[in-house]
Amino acid sequence: SKGFKVYFYLIGVEEKIVDENVRLNWSILKRLKNSVEINIISDSSLIPSKVPSKIVVDAMLGIGVRGKLKPPILDAVKTLNKLNCFIVSIDTPTGLDASTGEVLGEAVKASLTVTFHKPKIGLLKAKEYTGEIYVADIGIPLEAEIYTGPGDVKKVVKPRPSSAHKGSFGRLLIIGGSKTFTGAPALAGLAALRVGVDLVYVAAPEKTARIIASYSPNLITIKLEGEFLNPKNLDELKPYLDKATAIVVGPGLETRSETFKTVFEILKIAEEKSLPVLLDADGVKAYSQFKDKVKGKLVLTPHRGEYKMLSNIDLTGILEDDGKQVMDTAKKLGCTLIVKGPVDIVSDGFKVKFNWTGNPGMTVGGTGDILAGIVGGFLAQGVAPYEAAVAGIFVNGAAGDLAVNERGYHIVPTDLLDKIPTILENPGIHKDIPYGKPR
Repeated sequence: SKGFKVYFYLIGVEEKIVDENVRLNWSILKRLKNSVEINIISDSSLIPSKVPSKIVVDAMLGIGVRGKLKPPILDAVKTLNKLNCFIVSIDTPTGLDASTGEVLGEAVKASLTVTFHKPKIGLLKAKEYTGEIYVADIGIPLEAEIYTGPGDVKKVVKPRPSSAHKGSFGRLLIIGGSKTFTGAPALAGLAALRVGVDLVYVAAPEKTARIIASYSPNLITIKLEGEFLNPKNLDELKPYLDKATAIVVGPGLETRSETFKTVFEILKIAEEKSLPVLLDADGVKAYSQFKDKVKGKLVLTPHRGEYKMLSNIDLTGILEDDGKQVMDTAKKLGCTLIVKGPVDIVSDGFKVKFNWTGNPGMTVGGTGDILAGIVGGFLAQGVAPYEAAVAGIFVNGAAGDLAVNERGYHIVPTDLLDKIPTILENPGIHKDIPYGKPR
């Protein structure tokens, strides 16, 4: 409308645009073909070495991207950095992790970065890539930033293209169970299936695994030698560690020194493979024994007592103070924490959110196992740890609220399972029920 000639480059192929809003915008853009020249860059060989523009807008990737850039985006970034143009990056320069400032192999060197709502920590650490930073107000209220909500769920629920096949939505390996606790890993596995994982493997001692298999034909059980998890099981687990896209360790595991040693070895393997791992219950206890020796993409789900075991600090009950404390602990440990309580606290060491979904009926044993399965299921589908944790804690609590609204406080954990798809389909439905109060 200002008389400028506009050239648009789609890096990729339009058939792979699956997000509904992105497809809508792409459709609108194609209708402007008389005033906007559209170029589709399906592979690196089609990237032009020069562009007829003095100003280039970089909107290839936004925040939340993990892992090294790959062609053709990688090559587009390299080419862009060679141009003698004024570059405006939207939200964050492509290839720059907005949370940490890490360069994901290669990053756009922008002249100006227009980010939204508030400056991200990583941008402030990478001025050589961001150039000048301008923060645009887009009307996000403080509540949306610090409390979980339906939008957090919508961000992680993946569309199902017609080209999908078994494995497209991940394979989750759950390691847990014992002579006493047979239900915990089964609940986690069923919850993971409810959030859309294609395959769930439950690895447990042989007798326990047979009981788990009798609970549901939906679960694939791996029958481990012995009465409890031990180092001899590592060879049995290896084929499944190679297949898995995420791991959950801990539901019903029990606390034995041999078991803890085995958990340590599993975490080292996961770190080498860059596999995300959720540690729950006895998995958290095991981790506390060697927390300085392992890193990786870890999500921990301690309750208040387990949090003290990890940090040697009691939470005060003052929300703002506790949020800062949990964020500090997550940063020191290099992990994402979900500290469970009347108000749950989620942090990856850089950001923190509070979750109000859930109710006193959920003190019944097993709801934490369902949380582990939900978050593990999101991780298996490729969702980043913090985003998986934030969405997972909202879904778990909201499913509990729907169950209580229907049945009263006398619920059992399996009552939550049928509510999970309802929340995923319409996370906003939660606003229509009284929080934590049966009708």
